[in-house]
Amino acid sequence: MDILHELLTLATHASLLLLALGIGMDIAKGDGLYLLRRPRLLLRALLAVVVVVPLVAALLVALLPLRESVEIAIVLMAVSPLPPIVLAREIRFGARKPYAYGLLVAMATLSIVTVPAAVAILAWLFDAHAAVSPLAVAQLVFVSLFVPLGLGLGLRALAPGPAARAAPLVGNFAFGLLALACLPLLVTVAPELARLIGDGTALAILAVVLAGLVAGHLLGGPDPHDRVALALSCATRHPAIAMLVAGANALGDEVRATVVLFVVLGLVAIVPYQLWLRRQALAPQ
Repeated sequence: MDILHELLTLATHASLLLLALGIGMDIAKGDGLYLLRRPRLLLRALLAVVVVVPLVAALLVALLPLRESVEIAIVLMAVSPLPPIVLAREIRFGARKPYAYGLLVAMATLSIVTVPAAVAILAWLFDAHAAVSPLAVAQLVFVSLFVPLGLGLGLRALAPGPAARAAPLVGNFAFGLLALACLPLLVTVAPELARLIGDGTALAILAVVLAGLVAGHLLGGPDPHDRVALALSCATRHPAIAMLVAGANALGDEVRATVVLFVVLGLVAIVPYQLWLRRQALAPQ
């Protein structure tokens, strides 16, 4: 059983590395720095991702009668930046690549500061003991994103045509590997997920996701396609960052189960928004 767990963990990490590699192979020159070179758009994105969503999550856990472990998990997901897994969906539903890729790079870079700061602030507000080292966040971001991203950029510089053609193949393979790795995890935590759905946790998570969609769509800037990218990014969070904080603070299995439920409900809850985008002709048919 331990060997199977190790293999699934390895497959999960490998899939995330391949996702970042595929993104690097697809990024055009300058796309990664797009938002960092546009302070106004960057500030709007920061307001949506780093301020609005965590604030809504904090208010919900303060007002609703949820279990402490559930409250912790919801807040952890709210302060975690966007995951690379959502980028393909953003672009598929009309987001511009420069904005989407620039948003990923900017939020991943700034998460080294924003995640520890948000955890410290929320721990102070709720009189809890929780912390995460900026160095630990930086190490996770560097290894899981910037190293494979840089490798992908290098491959694109050496062979632009083949790299661009191979990028979607690498991404599709990574998605398939990630799905295979996550299925056993879903089966393992299924009993806990069933309990969480019936106690108000699912409604609280859906409220946070909805707040992310609204905040991102309103603050994405004048270009409607950029609003799509920011809305989907705000609604989906990075479980690896949340798990890192949970592990650093010796939090229990219920926290991990809630994180899994957040990921699943987040992906499901954005479907109506995507259907609306199609009706508004913002996404290709």
